[in-house]
Amino acid sequence: MSENNIIVIPEEVIMSKIYLIGDQKVMLDNDLAELYGVETKQLKRAVRRNIKRFPEDFMFELSETEFSNLRSQFGTSSWGGIRYAPMAFTEQGVAMLSSVLSSERAITVNILIIRIFTKMRAILSTHNEILQKLEQLEKKDIEQDDKIMLIFEYLKQFEQIKQQELEQKNRIRIGYK
Repeated sequence: MSENNIIVIPEEVIMSKIYLIGDQKVMLDNDLAELYGVETKQLKRAVRRNIKRFPEDFMFELSETEFSNLRSQFGTSSWGGIRYAPMAFTEQGVAMLSSVLSSERAITVNILIIRIFTKMRAILSTHNEILQKLEQLEKKDIEQDDKIMLIFEYLKQFEQIKQQELEQKNRIRIGYK
């Protein structure tokens, strides 16, 4: 592939290949291999040759349970008959792959992926800000409800006092006048 060729991969395609496993956003080896235009076994071989570059917070192999849970999220399996547990790469692991796979395509695709991870983080940050503002509004709403209930309580007490005064005034008087 020459340097003049531009790789165009829609953001949606890359985003659809980012999974949430535990509390981490990861990409699986077979999806990355597809994006890089290499075979999965080539990608795995390159990673294993450079395993020191991939600590557990960069890359880990899925357990059987994690993989079956991930597969069960989809109606049909797009992974076919995989013999070995897939490797899951965090954002840092994906960034490290660019040093292991040095093809033009791998570098370009990595830049796209890192930009999407960054964009997702920004979206989540905005989402969290919105949630915080909603919580603040909810608290204010609860405070307002409490104040309104207090006003109603005062009105009830005031009404009771008025009722007592009226009963006192309309009472049949006995004794001295």
